[in-house]
Amino acid sequence: MLLLRRFCQFLIFVALTILTQIGGVAYLLALLATRVLGKRRLAATFGLFILFYAAMAVTANFVAPTFGRVLLSCIPGERGSVFVKSPIYCLLNRNYVTPPMRDLVTALAEDLDREFPGTATVALDGNFPFWDGFPLLPHLSHDDGKKLDLAFYYKTADGDFLNGATRSPIGYFAFEEPAAGDEQPCKGRKDVITTRWNFAWLQPFFPAYGIEEQRTAFALRWLSTEGVERFGLDKIFLEPHIKNALGLSSDTIRFQGCRAARHDDHIHIQIR
Repeated sequence: MLLLRRFCQFLIFVALTILTQIGGVAYLLALLATRVLGKRRLAATFGLFILFYAAMAVTANFVAPTFGRVLLSCIPGERGSVFVKSPIYCLLNRNYVTPPMRDLVTALAEDLDREFPGTATVALDGNFPFWDGFPLLPHLSHDDGKKLDLAFYYKTADGDFLNGATRSPIGYFAFEEPAAGDEQPCKGRKDVITTRWNFAWLQPFFPAYGIEEQRTAFALRWLSTEGVERFGLDKIFLEPHIKNALGLSSDTIRFQGCRAARHDDHIHIQIR
């Protein structure tokens, strides 16, 4: 029985570490504290875990810069701001980037707001606060603070711009399906090992918003020009049918490959 309990605790430690980077340590501290205090109940362990995790998450804000990371806010700010879409990304410590990446997306948000007043720029997954090489699953490359996902800019079916909105509550998995005649480099492939999930069953649950072409195209052109020249942007990942539909031709905007996640629900950017 003791062995089973220890195995379950190990699994919880691994899961919390994978999900949050710091959660596993907070869980171990909670287990140690309950033993010292003589309290072995689940409620006590859970309460102490929340306490330790909250303290470590706040501390991470101040320690992360020593690892070359800063956080992006999950709270919408004033006009021309960039914010992380869902509070869950902040709760899971997935909203950290390097200072150059923060400067890049801040400049993008400011320039886009000057072109289209009142426009907010929405970020999605960034990176964890500590250590290069620590994976941010399910992403294949978000492990050094130099990668960030951005949401598309959306409009209603009537063409009205939806500021700060996304089709999906978390910004992912609401795909812009290609038409029959669009470029589809992965059509017909049946890869066994892949993160290119389609989630066809989920699509009917998302609202029928469309990409707001002017703002999205402006952002991508800015990233592939100003972003490259001023901030060292290296790559933008986007599905070919979105690139073609927006009339974009920059070589910086690339297809990510058929085993990586689809990029017709968001924009992936990375710097050198």
